[in-house]
Amino acid sequence: MDHSSEEDADISDSEMVDYEDKSYEKLKSGNYNVKISDETFTCPYCPKKRKHDYRYKDLLQHASGIGNSSKRSAKEKANHLALAKFLETDLSDVGSQSKPVNGVDPLNVCSDGKFVWPWIGIVVNIPTRRGQDGRSVGESGSKLKDELIRRGLHPTRVQSLWNFRGHSGCALVQFNKNWPGLDNAMAFEKSYEADHHGKKDWNEGNQEKSGLYGWVARSDDYSLNNIIGEHLRKNRDLKTISGLVEEEARKKNLLVSNLTNTIEVKNKHLEEMKERCIETSNFIENLMEEKDRLVQGYNEEIKKIQLSAQDHFQRIFTEHENFKLQLEAQKKELEFLGVDLQKREAKNENDRKALAEEIEKNAMRNSSLQLATLEQQKADDNVRKLAEDQKIEKEELHNKIIQLEKQLDAKQALELEIERLRGTSKVMKHVSDGGDAEVQQKMETVLKDLREKEGELEDLEALNQTLIIKERKSNDDLQDARKELINAMKETSGHAHIGLKRMGELDGKPFFEAMKKWYNEEEAEEKGSELCSLWDEYLRDSDWHPFKVVTAEGKHKVCISLIS
Repeated sequence: MDHSSEEDADISDSEMVDYEDKSYEKLKSGNYNVKISDETFTCPYCPKKRKHDYRYKDLLQHASGIGNSSKRSAKEKANHLALAKFLETDLSDVGSQSKPVNGVDPLNVCSDGKFVWPWIGIVVNIPTRRGQDGRSVGESGSKLKDELIRRGLHPTRVQSLWNFRGHSGCALVQFNKNWPGLDNAMAFEKSYEADHHGKKDWNEGNQEKSGLYGWVARSDDYSLNNIIGEHLRKNRDLKTISGLVEEEARKKNLLVSNLTNTIEVKNKHLEEMKERCIETSNFIENLMEEKDRLVQGYNEEIKKIQLSAQDHFQRIFTEHENFKLQLEAQKKELEFLGVDLQKREAKNENDRKALAEEIEKNAMRNSSLQLATLEQQKADDNVRKLAEDQKIEKEELHNKIIQLEKQLDAKQALELEIERLRGTSKVMKHVSDGGDAEVQQKMETVLKDLREKEGELEDLEALNQTLIIKERKSNDDLQDARKELINAMKETSGHAHIGLKRMGELDGKPFFEAMKKWYNEEEAEEKGSELCSLWDEYLRDSDWHPFKVVTAEGKHKVCISLIS
């Protein structure tokens, strides 16, 4: 229904809220007709002469603009605020249906005309006053921007235009360079047209005009010979909506094409890198298998060397024990002959003389035997010294073997690191073909590390060769010492004029002195003889080893054991 007559008296600002609520209830009850059709609406509070059809968003902009205007009466603002509330609350579903998906459809907005690009709104008739310096001054663009934002128009900037006379009374409203920006620009123009303050109203008639006038800048504004036209020609371009759509589509197609080519190149590079990674992985696996085979062969060779040295030392020790047993047997035989000669001396004088001669001969033999015993003792000292030297050489050899094993592991680890760096450098070189400075810098760092690792590998190989030569020299010296010992033992056995040696003969005095601590003199002599005989039997046993190596508190110790 039509707008009903209202009281002519205006209301105060404090009564605006109550009046707005009353107007809103009348709109909800259907006292005023707002909706004409599904797409057109009307403002029931505007005079008949100013009444025309609106779209939903245009009517909402019209109601919000008048409701927030500072130049309208309190009653008009209250009615239009109630209308805006009614549209947002009760007719929001209709507005969402009538609103395009992406705001303004650019193909339906003056598709044949040219617009200033980026979107620009023009505001004229801004109030100015003369300043103290005689130039015109006016309100800043930020205040006008805040007012437009309150009206829901979303400008990005409002720029006041100045010349040599000061403020020109004009301003340019800038919007975003996209389709929502065009939507806001057209809403800006519609809001001023709804109040009959559009471009057409500004150009009609010569009567004095009040209030701000605004519209969207087009080709005719671009060609003006005033401050607005000069500023637009200097900073903006003219473009059609269809041209912008075609340009945007062309940019999208170019972007899609570039992205497709980039993806294809990246996929190709990815496949190449996968193949290189597989090759590097296979090479590393083969290298690890080769390392395991070398380590296993090296360990087996070391075990063979150790067993051979142990067997050789055992043979020397066994031969030495056999020599000692032979000397002891010869010594006992001489003692037995001495006793027999003493018995014969008691029988007769002749036998005594013969016995004296035999004793003299035996003394000479004993003297020779003592000399042989001294030689054998020297040989024993040499054997012990050789055994100690061999033990020390064996420990040094073992330490060298451990050091060689560590160096071999370090060498193989270094070779693996070098191969990994080489593979990394190949991949980095391939990746750096794209011209990436960061990748090239990383590649130079990897190459520098690779050269350092190769230098370390050469030094390690030189040290390894030096240790191997030193080990071979030590083995040759040990073999020469063994040959000299064997020759010395052969020469010692060849110098004796009799078939026995006193080497290894047990002295009964230490056993007697030891037994005297627990027994009297007579029992001590008997116990000492028994203990000496027991030791003699042990010495005759070639399988008896008095020196045993036991582990105590985590350390190896040598002890003497009487049990074989």
